[in-house]
Amino acid sequence: QVQLVESGGGLVQAGGSLRLSCAASGRTFSSYRMGWFRQAPGKEREFVAAIRWRGNVIYYEDSVKGRFSISGDNAQLTVYLQMNSLKPEDTAVYYCALDRRNLYSDSRRVLAYDYWGQGTQVTVSS
Repeated sequence: QVQLVESGGGLVQAGGSLRLSCAASGRTFSSYRMGWFRQAPGKEREFVAAIRWRGNVIYYEDSVKGRFSISGDNAQLTVYLQMNSLKPEDTAVYYCALDRRNLYSDSRRVLAYDYWGQGTQVTVSS
């Protein structure tokens, strides 16, 4: 069983920065990719960023491209999300996700991931 724990969320003013961390433990299968998703009240969980470990390929949702940066260490099963130039629309619970199965080619899909963290709240005030 894999456990994911996110940290680093908080309250920040628009234009500010936060760095989210996600650490996985209990690795029993190889991780294929890890990613970040977010969910605001009344909205669907949406893709933010991901790393496919094979080739260290990085994906971003268009609205965060240029503002957010994902990084990680496959050996440590750790990913980070550096969030700069934050906007109120970035307010959401941010979830770390891990995929060990490699069943889906699209890293943006929620269903591509089979392990999820508890989420960390990010609130951006204007």
